Amino acid sequence: MTFRKVLFSSVVLGAIALGGLAAAQSAGPLKACFIYVGPVDDGGWSYQHHRGAEAVKAAFGQRVEIDWAENVAEGEAAELVMEQMAESGCSIIFTTSFGYMESTNKVAAKYPDVKFEHATGFRRDSPNVSTYNARFYQGRAVQGLIAGRMTRTNKIGYIASFPIPEVIAGINAYFVNARRVNPEVELTVVWANTWFDPMIERDAARKLIAAGVDVIASHTDSTAPLEEAAKTNGAVIGFGQASDMTDFKPSPRVSSIVDNWAPYYFRRVGELLNGTYQQEDAWEGIDSGVVLIGAITEAVPPEIRAEAEELRDAIGAGTFHPFTGPLNRQDGSPWLAAGETAPDADILGMNFYVEGITGEIPQ
Repeated sequence: MTFRKVLFSSVVLGAIALGGLAAAQSAGPLKACFIYVGPVDDGGWSYQHHRGAEAVKAAFGQRVEIDWAENVAEGEAAELVMEQMAESGCSIIFTTSFGYMESTNKVAAKYPDVKFEHATGFRRDSPNVSTYNARFYQGRAVQGLIAGRMTRTNKIGYIASFPIPEVIAGINAYFVNARRVNPEVELTVVWANTWFDPMIERDAARKLIAAGVDVIASHTDSTAPLEEAAKTNGAVIGFGQASDMTDFKPSPRVSSIVDNWAPYYFRRVGELLNGTYQQEDAWEGIDSGVVLIGAITEAVPPEIRAEAEELRDAIGAGTFHPFTGPLNRQDGSPWLAAGETAPDADILGMNFYVEGITGEIPQ
């Protein structure tokens, strides 16, 4: 576990006693704390969460202090950091990785006066635990349309992190909406089994390119897949993941999914400040601005760009759902009838591929 910044400016982490620190909890600015699974300069997931944290500080000024830990492994390390944060006087702790779920709920039970917010989780075992997520599958649908229209080989790829519902839903939305505009599309999924590891992500991209894939989406956090795509001199394109990754514009990065956490963080910290904070389970998307579609570049023909933007706007307006039937499960069994849309429960618990995707989901 590596700290890029001493978590709490008044005390060094190693000196914190877990018995309580009255001095640290004395009157002063509200302390909002954040735990990241990767480095804040990963250019993706953790970077974007930290931008949201910084936006909160900028908005509230001296009323709020922010502190954070980065590169915190899921499991016991995360649990220890959460306890240290709670003891230091953090009023609200945002735990920003799915794998922090067990630790978040365990530590929250020990500190009922501290608010805990778990990103992408579903467990709220104590009244001081809230969960928040984003409808990333909506952005995957837009990427899928671009992929289906832009591929020359009819082979598109996806670098997946872990086989959790959020990731599986993203794969399915990408494929369904690629095939909707190009029935010849085939999808290859490479499971990286990591959120952030540039070497593994780079190797995954190389495997896809070697297999003839010419459009790559990813649910991992580094820019390594785009770096590999850039070596193909325009033969392979891809998308920014979590952040805009504008260094790779106009190609190979032709668009992106941007996780815009600032509105949510601003709202929740503001509610804590004004006394209106309540436990909740938030799941927001394109309509609220939590999921943004990064600018589609000139590498995409104007007619495809317009079609993708129209899809984005229809999803945001609620007039189109990325999972609209008829759709079957991978084994051919019916899932959605013609015109039927997926209920939220199916997406939140998704553990199957749709028909047309080959391969198995790791167990």
